[in-house]
Amino acid sequence: QVQLVESGGGLVQAGGSLRLSCAASGSIFSRRTMGWFRQAPEKQRELVAAISSGGSTVYADSVKGRSTISRDNAVNTVSLQMNSLKPDDTAVYYCAAALSWDTTWPPSSAAFKIWGQGTLVTVSE
Repeated sequence: QVQLVESGGGLVQAGGSLRLSCAASGSIFSRRTMGWFRQAPEKQRELVAAISSGGSTVYADSVKGRSTISRDNAVNTVSLQMNSLKPDDTAVYYCAAALSWDTTWPPSSAAFKIWGQGTLVTVSE
């Protein structure tokens, strides 16, 4: 079983940058589609970005051009670099993994079955 631990959240001013990281333990990380989700207060959780085992990426329109998802299979890590942050980016960000056999692309939110505990990102005015 894969376990995911996020880090890198915090308080940042609008226009600033943050880099979120997710360390994965367990097997077959390199075969898994990985994703970053976020959930703001009183809003539904949304997929922010995803990256396939082969490195293909997809982004939500709200972060496209401002964020970059990447993975390092050598150290079982997936990261999300976020630039030009806005107050609307304030949310708890979750790292998630799809099952190793699920290679559907682009992935649906339902494909992600394994979740981290989340890290809070707060963007001030």
